[in-house]
Formats: sequence, C-alpha cells, structure tokens
Amino acid sequence: MKPALIISAGTCGLARGAEALIKAAKDYQRKRRLHREFEIKITGCHGLCEAEPNILVHFNGKFIFYQKLKPENVKDIIEKTILKGTIIKEFLWFDSETRKRYVDIDEIPFYQKQKRILLGHNVLIEPKYIKDYMKFGGYSAVGKVLKKYRPLDVINIIKKSGLRGRGGAGFPTGKKWELCQKAKSSEKYVVCNADEGDPGAYMDRSLLEGNSHSVIEGIIIGAYAIGAQEGIIYVRNEYPLAIRNLGIALKQAHNKGFLGKNILKSKFNFEITVVRGAGAFVCGEETALLTSIEGRVGRPKPRPPYPTESGLWGKPTNINNVETWANIPQIISKGAEWFSGIGTKRSKGTKIFSLVGKINNTGLVEVPMGITLREIIDEIGGGIPGGKEFKAVQTGGPSGGCIPKSLLDLPIDYESLTKAGSMMGSGGMIVMDEDTCMVDIARYFLDFSLHESCGKCPSCRLGTKQMVEILDRITEGEGKEGDIEFLENIGKNVKLASLCGLGQTAANPVLTTIKYFRDEYLAHIKEKRCPALVCKSLISYVIDSELCGGCTICAKNCPSDAITGEPKGIYTIDQKKCTKCGICFTICPSKFKAVKKVSPPIK
Repeated sequence: MKPALIISAGTCGLARGAEALIKAAKDYQRKRRLHREFEIKITGCHGLCEAEPNILVHFNGKFIFYQKLKPENVKDIIEKTILKGTIIKEFLWFDSETRKRYVDIDEIPFYQKQKRILLGHNVLIEPKYIKDYMKFGGYSAVGKVLKKYRPLDVINIIKKSGLRGRGGAGFPTGKKWELCQKAKSSEKYVVCNADEGDPGAYMDRSLLEGNSHSVIEGIIIGAYAIGAQEGIIYVRNEYPLAIRNLGIALKQAHNKGFLGKNILKSKFNFEITVVRGAGAFVCGEETALLTSIEGRVGRPKPRPPYPTESGLWGKPTNINNVETWANIPQIISKGAEWFSGIGTKRSKGTKIFSLVGKINNTGLVEVPMGITLREIIDEIGGGIPGGKEFKAVQTGGPSGGCIPKSLLDLPIDYESLTKAGSMMGSGGMIVMDEDTCMVDIARYFLDFSLHESCGKCPSCRLGTKQMVEILDRITEGEGKEGDIEFLENIGKNVKLASLCGLGQTAANPVLTTIKYFRDEYLAHIKEKRCPALVCKSLISYVIDSELCGGCTICAKNCPSDAITGEPKGIYTIDQKKCTKCGICFTICPSKFKAVKKVSPPIK
C-alpha cells in the first residue's frame, strides 16, 4: 500500500473541523499533482474523539497519529512526513499526565488494552467504497453461509459463539434467532435497531458511519438463517451522516449482488430498506420500534407474544441492534470457538462503549468482556482531568445505575453490572468526578426518562413524575424526613409495574445513588447543603477578602450588578441581588482565585 493520508471524518471529527483538513489535503495534492505519491482516505471515527480533528499517516508500515490539527498543518504533514519520512513531534498525541509523545497509533495507551474486532478496520475503510470492505474479507461470510451452511447450521454457530444482544438486556442472539426461525409463517422480518437515544452514546452511529457494510452483511446472514426476505434498518433521523453512508452501502451491496433476488446464485432473495425514526427515546424498545415502523405512535405492547412470534405486521420478527449484527460476519468467518474464547464464561466477545464525561481520553473504546471499570477509566481513559478524584460512573444510559469508586474493580459483564444495580445497556459510559452532585445527576436522568415516557402505563407516567418532584424539592433545599424512603418505595414499584424497559429501569439512577451516596441525600435534606457545590439553591458565591486583588473583572461582568467595591480594593457580593449564574467564579483570574462557592448558602 502506498503512503496514505487517513482523515477521521465521523460526526465528531466533522464537528471539530475535519472538513477543512480534507479540503486542504485535496487542494494541495491536486495543485502539486501528487496523486501517485500518496492517497487520501476519508474514514469514519478512529475512536480517540478527544484528539479530533486527527490524521493518520500510513507510511512504511506505521500508522503515525497526528492530533488536534489545523488546515495549515496539512501542508507540513504531506511535505515532511509523506514525502520525506520525517516525524513532526509537535503534532503527535501525548499523554496529558506524563507528557510523553507517541508515534504509532498502536503505542498510544488509549488503544493498548482494547480489542478492536469491529472498529479495527475503520482506519482503512472508506465508507463509500465497498471494495475497501471486501479487501478485508467483507461479504466472504455471506458467500460462506450461502454455499456451505443450512439455516439451522448458522443458528447453531451463533448459539455456540455465546453472542448476546448488545442493545440492552443481553438476550442470547442464537436463541432469539432459533425462536423466530421456528415460528410458523411464510413471511418473516429482520430488523436492525439503530435508534440510539442514550445521552452521550454514539456507538451505533459510528459503526454505521464508518462501516455500514459490516452491519448489512450481518443482517443478510441473519435473514438467511431465520427465513426472512425483508429487512429494515430503523435509524434515528438525527444521524444524517450515518443515513447517507448507509444508503451508499446498500446501493453498492445491491449492485454487487449481495442484496436482491437470487443472491450469489443461491435462490435466496432478500432486500433491506431504511426507516427513519423521529427521535422518541421509547422507540428503542423493540415493540415500540415496530409500531413506529408500521406508521403508528411508538408505544410498547405487552409481551407475550414476543416479536419472534408476532412482530412487524403481526409476522415473526427478529430484532437486534447495530453492534450485534456487526459481530455476525466476524463469527462466521473466524468461528464460534474464536469468539467464545474472548470475554467471560457468560459474557462473550467484545463490547463497544462511548467513554465520555470527566475523563481525559473521551472516545469510543472496544474492550473484551470482563475487563474492569478501573482498567477502562484509568488506563484507557487516562484518568480524571485536572487532578480531580473519580467519584462514579454511569453505565447503560439514563436507565443505568451510578457505580461508585469502591466498585472500580468490578468486571464489565452483564451479570456483574446488573448485580451492582446498573446495566450494560447499549454501551454508554459517563464518568463523574468529585465536583458532581449525585442527587442532581439522579434528578437529571430521571427527568430525561420522565419526558421520554410514552405515558401508556400509570406507574411510569405518574411514578417518574412524582420522583422528579421530590428530587426537585431536595435539590432546592426543601427536602424533608422520609423523602429518601419514599423515593425508594416509588422506584421499586415503578420497576415492578411498568410495561416496558424504559419504566422498568427508569429508577436505576435514583436507587443506585441512594444506595451508594446516601450521605449526599442526607446532607441536602438535613443540613440544607450540597457537598459538591452544584445545586443552585444550596450554594452562595462569596469573595475571599484576603485573596481578592481588586482587579474589577468580576464586577464588570456581573449581569445583576451584585458585586461592588473599589479598584485595587476589596469587592463583595450582595447575596440578595446575586442570581448565582457563576460568571464571577469562572472569570476570576487564576492568580487570585478569590471567588468561592460555599454551602449551605448565606441567607
């Protein structure tokens, strides 16, 4: 392979300026007529989103990783690295703690403990070219299945692999396929759930943006095993790049004969269509998703019957999420034993997480099941920025639980996370530091679930509303004795009585924060203070007279004219006028750090 300039251009990269890098690279290559010297590849996300916009230079067998670039840097990279083989040190990724710089992408600590089965080829696959995917064995699994295996053989391979659904509860994938295959009907459907709605989660989006073909190939194999002739990919309309790349990939797969009639001369007919979701979080639940596809309001249905018996249009339907489908070609190509050799006894393979929040290395990580939270947060994530202390991590999105520092050595698998009061979910992982108020976090996520509830069952509709009202009171300094016990009681009943997964898990953030951070609830209720200095009603901003340098910056920027004093003198804040916007705290020069937050508030 000749030298290549590989530009990360997923949504995260484009948001940080990758489009300008692409234009600069193409313009320079065209003007200097360097098309024979190197190629430009526009790929999906490379994983280390914190370093966007970034470029990989493939040169002499190495993948040199340059980070946080500007358009004017592209000329230097081409002239010095691609044409002369010189490493530009100031562009290299460096560890924010040790300040050490790394040349090759595989040397960077962020990637060291990952096992990038699904994401690994993304750096070499340009999404709009099917040939790139096929160069790495793409669609060979479909050929293998259609030539060598009966549908039941495929199902047995998936069962033997131990693959479990990556979208939430972790139901065994092969077992689900088997149930759908056995359902008596001449018409069946397979559905890909790409309705990724968790705040901070973007695993499915990145897979579709960077390598849609892996998902399409998995769906084709699943359809053959189950006996379906039609597939649907239900994707959020908020994912325009994923939808665009998916559309290109489907057209190319059709042109190559992997979709349509008589696929690879096997007499197997199969088509895939894309349905755009309108953004309702509840449509991530499979029965609500199916009613949305049918053109009705996305609301869950009671189960049984399960979709494998009666799903889309009343026909047997198999639903898996994006990551689950993307695993299928790998299992077929490399074998069930290979896949089951990764992970733990009951949780096989790898899992993709979006690592976000108060963490140095934000991005997408793909790790073997069984790795500990500590390894992900400290070694892959690079720890907490600013020398702050780790406080908690929430896994599983707004329906997940908050796991404390004492459980950092917890292995990541379905059972361990559930036992801790959280869940695997689709793979969101939000890290929180010492400045996070756990009561406020619980209120935030529960408020999200309240507004995303379809309102069908009273336990969810009314229970979450009542819990949010109590949490609002507590964060406003109006909590009272018995509130904690009342929250626990309502939360447990909401879990037991709700129809779908949204209501059944909505209380998790509240129940886990009460379990692990009860002292913070007590501080809010009994002492009327917020230990993390977050809740507005329970804090005040004050100026330390011994530290104040009289620079006037805070007074000039106060929107409510609450700060008074004389230049080079002592400034004070009128608590009656202060709106607690925090501007004074933010802009106070670091050499003074005179503005402080205190709790309980000054009356």
